[in-house]
Amino acid sequence: MKLYGKIIRDTKILRESFVVQEDLTMQFRERLEKCFIDLCREIGIPVPIWLEKNTKEFAYFRRTFFTNEQFVEKVNFDRFEIMLE
Repeated sequence: MKLYGKIIRDTKILRESFVVQEDLTMQFRERLEKCFIDLCREIGIPVPIWLEKNTKEFAYFRRTFFTNEQFVEKVNFDRFEIMLE
């Protein structure tokens, strides 16, 4: 599994990165959760709150985004997008 993420403010990409999880003994959800947490750590942001809308978007489009309201801590960007590659 390869998860790509980017931090966006207005129309500019501030940071981007990707992480890879190749442990096939883990279930898909477990690999996704590990990749998601590792990606947030790699980019240097707190882990946002994953809502039902994120689950639906990710299931349909293999991508979703998180607005700054989904972070418990204050962040200085508009959104965090992730995409399964």
